[in-house]
Amino acid sequence: MSAAASAATPHVPVLLETVTELLERPDGVVVDVTLGAGGHAAAIAARRLQLWGRADLLGIDRDESALALARERLQRELDDPRVRVRLVHARADELARVLDDEGIDRVAGVFMDLGVSSMHLDRPERGFSYRTDGPLDMRMDPSRGTTAGDLVNDLDAPELARLIARYGEERFARRIADAIVAARPLTGTIRLAEVVRDAIPAATRRTGGHPATRTFQALRIAVNDELASLAATLPVAIDRLTDDGVLVVMSYHSLEDRIVKRAFADAATGCVCPPRLPACACGRTARVAHVVRRPIVADEAERARNPRSASVRLRAVRRLAVAA
Repeated sequence: MSAAASAATPHVPVLLETVTELLERPDGVVVDVTLGAGGHAAAIAARRLQLWGRADLLGIDRDESALALARERLQRELDDPRVRVRLVHARADELARVLDDEGIDRVAGVFMDLGVSSMHLDRPERGFSYRTDGPLDMRMDPSRGTTAGDLVNDLDAPELARLIARYGEERFARRIADAIVAARPLTGTIRLAEVVRDAIPAATRRTGGHPATRTFQALRIAVNDELASLAATLPVAIDRLTDDGVLVVMSYHSLEDRIVKRAFADAATGCVCPPRLPACACGRTARVAHVVRRPIVADEAERARNPRSASVRLRAVRRLAVAA
């Protein structure tokens, strides 16, 4: 999700023009399963209203505070009789249930803007940031689930090291895990960041970004089960697209992008029978076609305006004809 510009403009949508162009067709419902502050959703509605004379949006977010902010951001759309907006508190991987509950069979588009948002990073009480002190929470839905504090204070060193290595791709994971265990109990983000920093060799700390970045990423992904949720959501999103419907996903690190790339490649793969067979025996057909072959990235001007966009990778696929 996008970075904040200020308290007055809490959401700076990444690749906004590209996203709205990709999701302007076909006519029908567009689902934003990571609604956040609603910046992309508002632009998608405006584009579709201009093109079709109407817009139908379904916004999903696991954070009720984000839904409240999005409702405020989308007030103009909510007041326009040509626009239908439905906002639902749910996880992305509950997409099938939400669509069924709303009586929606197939959709014209699905949008996913992955990762952590400025709404989380800018609120110390949510515990996502290593730059301001707050409780070790990191739950995108603060009403349920395990907290980061539970993980750092309850897991043993080998388990914690595996978590940091797997979700943070941190090469000093075992050193960090040992340091965390030795410093227990840990209750605040600043103290955790200090422990992580001190566990990393001084020469390494002098290069790159903040030394706690990867560890905080790992904890956040584990707390919110982000990768499993993403892997479960993608097939459902593809399955519920109508003919020519488009799925757009923006990821911000290699773990997310790898899952998206593989899911899209699998859905775009047709017959896998050996060439020597006279006819297809596997019955497999491609379900989607790639809209973009290489991931779209932010240009230099956008990266300068919005540093958060520097790591974005956008991939998109279009649904092929839905079988009767």
